[in-house]
Amino acid sequence: MQYGYFDDKEKEYVITNPDTPEPWSNYLGSTEYGAIITNNAGGYSFFKSAALGRFMRFRTNTVELDRPGRYIYIRDKDSGDYWSAAWQPVGKPLGSFKTICRHGTAYTIIESEYAGLRSETKYFVPLGAAYECWHCKLTNTGNTVRKLRLFTFVEYTSNWHLWMDLVNLQYTQYILTMQVHDGIIDHGTNVYLPSQPDNFEEGGQARHTFLGVSGVEVNGFDTDRKQFIGTHRSYSDPAAVEKGQCSNSLASGDNGCGTLQFDINLKPGESKEFTVVMGIGEAAGEGQAAIAACGNLSFVTGEFDSLKQYWHKRLQGLTAFTPDADFNSMINMWNPYNCLMTYAWSRAASLVYAGERDGLGYRDSVQDLLGILHIIPEEAKKRLELMITGQTSAGGAMPVVRPFSHKPGLEIPPTEEEYRSDDCLWLFNTIPAYVNETGDIAFYHHILPYADKGEDTVLGHMRKAIAFSLERSGTHGLPCGLAADWNDCLVLGHKGESVFVAFQLRYALRTYINITSYLDLKQESSWAEAELENLDDNIEKYAWDGKWFLRAFRHDGLKYGSKDDEEGTFWLNPQTWAVISGHAAPPVAEKIMDYVNKRLATEYGLAIIDPPYKKADLNVVKAPLFNAGMKENGAIFCHTQGWAVMAEARLGHGNRAYEYYHAFLPAAFNEKAEIREIEPYVYSQSTHGKHSPRYGASRLPWLTGAATWAYYAACHSILGLQPAPEGIVIDPCIPARWNGYTMTRRFRGKELNIQVENPDHFEHGVKQIIVNNKEIPGNYIPADELLPVNEIKVIMGK
Repeated sequence: MQYGYFDDKEKEYVITNPDTPEPWSNYLGSTEYGAIITNNAGGYSFFKSAALGRFMRFRTNTVELDRPGRYIYIRDKDSGDYWSAAWQPVGKPLGSFKTICRHGTAYTIIESEYAGLRSETKYFVPLGAAYECWHCKLTNTGNTVRKLRLFTFVEYTSNWHLWMDLVNLQYTQYILTMQVHDGIIDHGTNVYLPSQPDNFEEGGQARHTFLGVSGVEVNGFDTDRKQFIGTHRSYSDPAAVEKGQCSNSLASGDNGCGTLQFDINLKPGESKEFTVVMGIGEAAGEGQAAIAACGNLSFVTGEFDSLKQYWHKRLQGLTAFTPDADFNSMINMWNPYNCLMTYAWSRAASLVYAGERDGLGYRDSVQDLLGILHIIPEEAKKRLELMITGQTSAGGAMPVVRPFSHKPGLEIPPTEEEYRSDDCLWLFNTIPAYVNETGDIAFYHHILPYADKGEDTVLGHMRKAIAFSLERSGTHGLPCGLAADWNDCLVLGHKGESVFVAFQLRYALRTYINITSYLDLKQESSWAEAELENLDDNIEKYAWDGKWFLRAFRHDGLKYGSKDDEEGTFWLNPQTWAVISGHAAPPVAEKIMDYVNKRLATEYGLAIIDPPYKKADLNVVKAPLFNAGMKENGAIFCHTQGWAVMAEARLGHGNRAYEYYHAFLPAAFNEKAEIREIEPYVYSQSTHGKHSPRYGASRLPWLTGAATWAYYAACHSILGLQPAPEGIVIDPCIPARWNGYTMTRRFRGKELNIQVENPDHFEHGVKQIIVNNKEIPGNYIPADELLPVNEIKVIMGK
């Protein structure tokens, strides 16, 4: 079933049926003022942190899927009939209520028509602002005068700390103070305490938000939720809306809301506009200033246009046009936009993540940078530096870096038992990717502090990460799994060993050798080469199981992922990373990837293991915590899919690489969205596997490494755009059926217009490259030969 379509020209996804299987959401704002909105105007807003700065209440996992949110109720004063500007929360019958939702680049537009009245509401946060706008245009499409009364509604938290607001009610139900100043609502908490703007994490301080409306005259209000909603009612039928009159309630303690009442009369064909403004600060200060500014219609329109232009420009790093329209919709808008949101919020703010992962998870955020390096390289550098300073002097990492409170050199490091084995090894993917994208070779020599004490060059940080793994190796000479090794369901500790991390370490050593050789650091290269040779020997001697690579060793030597195992016999990650790391030579690489295809491939993607666990030792493998076919226990874990695409592309298998890529491509589910259920324009953490009764349904959309690795695999492995220290390699690996494709890539301030032709229908291989009418040898283009604008023709073949 189809619920909407991609509007590629406008860079929007248009939802035409609001009754989606799950709420389909979008992000507004920035890392300063953030917001989430669904296709039915559900969601919440927050300041700096969804866990510590949540001022709009939202309830996850409720029967009414996305309640509450940003609501505008419309009531006909003559008939008494009322509805909402979005289909929900009132929920009029869809036979008479027509609506579409346009999710765009940091904005959402909801258009509705009911009973001869059309509404269009644009939700957005102006650039650099600490407030949001709901700009609404009402049009009378009938032939009689309409007398309307409108009501805004948001439900406020009583404390910005999410847990305190939802759980510690014996405290937070007594600290709310609601006021109204000149028609502007002031939402205050702990108002008798001093404000501490330099101590964001402190919950016990005075804080204020405001809500007002420009373009109309306010004639009533309610700030007490019970007074507005009533008892034994819901957001669908508020007592004040049904009655047609607010009570001018001022909440003190209990629960607050933001309701302003105002009237609009419309002649036939007439339109009127107003803007609801909600943000951070006191009503009498920041509120008055923001609402005064938004009283100028041209200001609001200009801010909206500037926002669109800003985001559209950010997405110009790469555009591609291939024979696959689904690929085009994702690569040109939704995948990089998804990456930008994941980069911004890590795993801290969504309709699922409710603040339990506040801050930037180390391993996640380092990987997330791969998806945005070519889009915003300067910003990416700052984030990368921040994450590098999250590494401790021991070589491991802080599990979470909180940008709003991180103090390099002064952080308390994790205990030895808290370190994870994979965290800093992701730096070997991201740091070289940044240098290759920008040509900033000097970055390797840039000095940055450790989280706890001391400092080092970036290259020194990388060496320390390698040493961390080498120093924590087990009896087989493979890295220990420690608290986790990317898979949080594997707790191998300081004696159990991870084969997956062994391949990561191999990748790190190989990368370090390449960097130090380029920098002519012969002693460092020799050290890493010796360690690499030793590691390769140990992998070959102990990790190969005769048909494929093992996943891990328990502390007592018990194997995981062996052909002799009854369950958890075959794992995806060690096979793909054996190829990616370069350890598996072509005959072995071909063999293990064939097993991946036979054992793990499904129509919705590759399962993470086969078969699922049911009887495993929970002290090491916690997968049986989940039902079979779900999450780490045999689901299609989407984060890993990009690695399989990369591995197949490395082997030159364009058909299979694209088969795997397309199997979990969100846009490919647009016409069968009832299967996947979540948004068909963003990636998810996992999809229920074949052992689950919910097979094909996806969960945890938006904030996932799947977005990063899907985008990286598409750009780097399929389209073949591979930046290098002094230039760029073009090495496509595509389905043989493609005749070719075109793309435009921004690279170091220059424009590359690339036409790829595949006349003989190869999967891989470059026969000829012509740059600005000059043929070059091989498929490497030196950066110093590029012009400001370049015309490049690539002909595939042998």
